[in-house]
Amino acid sequence: MSATELRGKTSAELENTLLELRKEQFSLRMLRGTGQLARPSEMRRVRKDIARVKTVMSQQKAGDAS
Repeated sequence: MSATELRGKTSAELENTLLELRKEQFSLRMLRGTGQLARPSEMRRVRKDIARVKTVMSQQKAGDAS
């Protein structure tokens, strides 16, 4: 997921995307805890995607304020 894709979404869509990513992060964390996580790189990908969504959300919020 790239930042340009995220900038085309509305704030409600971004919130839904963030919620889905957090659920995915939780399930990956549970898999890691039980030793069943096949690809540890997925944790990093999800964490970075969450950061991208939060960044775009804050940019949109700052743009609305100005």
